[in-house]
This record gives sequence, structure tokens and C-alpha cells, in this order.
Amino acid sequence: MKAIYLASNSPRRWELLQSLDLQLHRITGEVDETPLPNEKAKAYCLRIALAKNQAAQAVSLAEKFANLPILTADTTVSIDGKILGKPKDKAEAIAMLQQLSGRTHQVFTAICVSHNGEQFECVQTSEVTFKTLSEAEILAYVDTGEPMDKAGAYGIQGVGGIFISHLEGSFTGVMGLPLFETAELLRQCGVEILN
Repeated sequence: MKAIYLASNSPRRWELLQSLDLQLHRITGEVDETPLPNEKAKAYCLRIALAKNQAAQAVSLAEKFANLPILTADTTVSIDGKILGKPKDKAEAIAMLQQLSGRTHQVFTAICVSHNGEQFECVQTSEVTFKTLSEAEILAYVDTGEPMDKAGAYGIQGVGGIFISHLEGSFTGVMGLPLFETAELLRQCGVEILN
């Protein structure tokens, strides 16, 4: 079994990587995720994934962890050039879903893998179109609690998936980790998924 460090608290990333038959070890890679003034969503997403990787590398060196590849990622939802983070409360979740209703938005997921002094990264972009949502649908969805820990206030892999009328890109990318791109980056670090 192939082993890597995952510097992420996302249960979705953990599940996706386990589905590739990887042995996962959690490592911390906490950073300040505040966007810079006028920062574009794609640039922000990549900056955060890279910063998380740098932080995790520092922990790995300080703790003398085993020499394994470190994977970090960040997922950012954007509409009209504005970054939609995780909602702070129900009111913010409702406002985000109202913004997404009947429109197309972008989901950027940046992945960074480092190993033996080398670092590889990419940003996968998906275009997601929501159907027009009624106020009742928005309120019922927010009451499920699902939107509260997700960028853009929805989860494609959960009940929120019923709002998506069209997806151009990567389902797993919108979940938080595009498997195609992730496998390519891991391969560059010597981790072959199928061999």
C-alpha cells in the first residue's frame, strides 16, 4: 500500500484518497485563509494550497516524520469574481444560495504535492450551474446543516447535488479533490495509483 501525508481536515478529501487505496497519515498545515485585498479566486486558491504545504513541510521536518509525499488542497467557490467561503451562519448560507440560484459559478480546487524537495501543483476549474431555487428550498436545505462547513454553502455529493443542473469539469474537484489531477501529481512524486 502506498502512503502519503494529507494536510487537510476535510472528511471528503480523506474519503476520496482512501478510495485510491492510499494509506493516509494526517499532518497539520494550518494557515491564515483570509483573502488578500482584490485577490482573484483562482490565485487565492493556489496560494492557500501552497501555504498549507509549506506549513506541513515545516511540521514534518520539526517532528522528523517519515519521508512521505505531502498533499494539500484548497477549494474556492467564486461568482461574479467574488470568493464565497464557508458560511459563518445560516443567514450567510441563505445569502450565498440566493446568489448561486439560477446561475453558473466557478469552483477552483488547487492541489499541491511535495516530496524530496520537489513540489508539484495545479488548479482544476469547474463550471457549476444551479437551477433556480425557491425560498422554501433554500431554507429547507440550510436547515439540514449541510451547507455550514462547505465553500459556497453547498455539497455536490450530498443533498445540494439536487440543485446542480449542469456541471462542466470535475465532480470530485467540486467535492474538494479532483482525482485525475491528484493522481497525476502523485505520479510525479513516485506514487503510482495502479501498479
